[in-house]
Amino acid sequence: MDKYGRMTSCWLLIHILLFSCSSAHNDFFTSIGHMTDLLFTEKDLVASLKDYIRAEENKLEQIKKWADKLDVLSAAATQDPEGFLGHPVNAFKLMKRLNTEWGQLENLVLTDMSDVFISNLTIQRQYFPNDDDQIGAAKALMRLQDTYQLDTNTISTGELPGSSSSHRSILTVDDCYDLGKVAYSEADYYHTELWMVQALRQLDQDETSNTVDTVTILDYLSYSVYQQGELDRALDFTKRLLELDPAHQRAKGNLRYFEYQLTKQKKMEEREEEEEETEGRQRKGRPDDYLPERKKYEQLCRGEGLRMTPRRQSRLFCRYYDNNRHPKYVIGPVKQEDEWDHPRIVRYHNIVSDREMEKVKELAKPRLRRATISNPVTGVLETAHYRISKRRATVHDPQTGKLTTAHYRVSKSAWLGAFEHPVVDEINQRIEDLTGLDVTTAEDLQVANYGVGGQYEPHFDFGRKDEPDAFEELGTGNRIATWLLYMSDVQAGGATVFTDIGASVWPKKGTAVFWYNLHPSGEGDYRTRHAACPVLVGNKWVSNKWIHERGQEFRRRCGLQEYH
Repeated sequence: MDKYGRMTSCWLLIHILLFSCSSAHNDFFTSIGHMTDLLFTEKDLVASLKDYIRAEENKLEQIKKWADKLDVLSAAATQDPEGFLGHPVNAFKLMKRLNTEWGQLENLVLTDMSDVFISNLTIQRQYFPNDDDQIGAAKALMRLQDTYQLDTNTISTGELPGSSSSHRSILTVDDCYDLGKVAYSEADYYHTELWMVQALRQLDQDETSNTVDTVTILDYLSYSVYQQGELDRALDFTKRLLELDPAHQRAKGNLRYFEYQLTKQKKMEEREEEEEETEGRQRKGRPDDYLPERKKYEQLCRGEGLRMTPRRQSRLFCRYYDNNRHPKYVIGPVKQEDEWDHPRIVRYHNIVSDREMEKVKELAKPRLRRATISNPVTGVLETAHYRISKRRATVHDPQTGKLTTAHYRVSKSAWLGAFEHPVVDEINQRIEDLTGLDVTTAEDLQVANYGVGGQYEPHFDFGRKDEPDAFEELGTGNRIATWLLYMSDVQAGGATVFTDIGASVWPKKGTAVFWYNLHPSGEGDYRTRHAACPVLVGNKWVSNKWIHERGQEFRRRCGLQEYH
């Protein structure tokens, strides 16, 4: 089999493997785990591209050698044509060249060496990220920008907190412009302005190798600042645009309109008239959204916000824990650390091995799907594992009543049953031994991998009073407790924050965090409202175990008092 046959066979194998993993679009940006596959796909495509380049170079080299040989021959022959052809060998070779060899050269020139590469690329493109992925990744960058209060230049230069210099990558003028266009398409004029200004700044520094020009950027800029009520700046940007392109029809119309509006605004004296004039335009600043606790949530993600008093903090301890002399842990107790007092949140250190975590990831990765979760507007709880087979996360839109993808959780998840591998069964048993709770009625182990800017906004794990049927199909009662296992370190961001109490718990590979969602009375503990902060730098893997009320009657007895 020749080189091209081997390439075709290799790509057919890749095609089969990819098709077996996914037959539809996968929301790549929502899982770093799935995005790693794209890197290897791109690497293989680059190898195929290099094979094509080498084939073209070999082809041109053959043509060049032929041309050089004939150049020397024809130069000598044409000096004395009759004498040259008087030699019968020369006459024969001329006939042969014109009848046969020039035809072979024609075939060589007409041979399209790109066929194999184009065929491979066509096969792979159906599995590439689509517009939704690119838009999702762009929104993730803007979410990180807001949450961690990063300026556009910091992001553009790749100098993010916690990032390695070897992995840093810069945003080009075109990249910044594309980010601004995504914001513009969402009527988010705040971020449109930020990224168009960054694109303009970089374009002024280097005007080479860019597909976008200053006029286009200024066109977006003038409108975005106008929508935020800044008529003076809108006018300035429009004038600058017209200096570069005096024939720009939209800019000429905007110039007259902005001048008229600015004159009218200056003449206004009454506040009501001024408010009426600015109606329909956003106020300067970040647009409002559906999450009332956004500011507090983001402060906690940055490690700011509420702080525990030194007196309370002095009552938090680390200890060797054997769960009331459990036989498995009498000789080898585990390390337990208090993370918070009310409600009590504890962390177990070195609770699983690297081998076990890698096996769990290996089992989960082929099944990762966009997570189905609770809607922060309606409060509808996360769909349990018996419905996780849906390829994309769907929740009811409170306005349209239709199912829609949940964009406030950027991650993918999979569910692992205890029967699937001994490692899963061992982890489940470890949870039962350390918590003292029965896990036979718990949900399967949920494994989640967070994507670009991966997050899960504030939510409750338990079903509230206005959700009496939240777990009815399971028949195991409400979620009494949560076990959260961190299966990777995260270089920056990715904390688990409790917005009601102001606690921030940071990921640490091999540790697990545990808390009760319900008081002993069965009432929900609203202090456990929590969120997964956006991952700024790194790859976040976690696994969740939600333990239910059924089976805990004699393990955590019911009481009328609240749990402190």
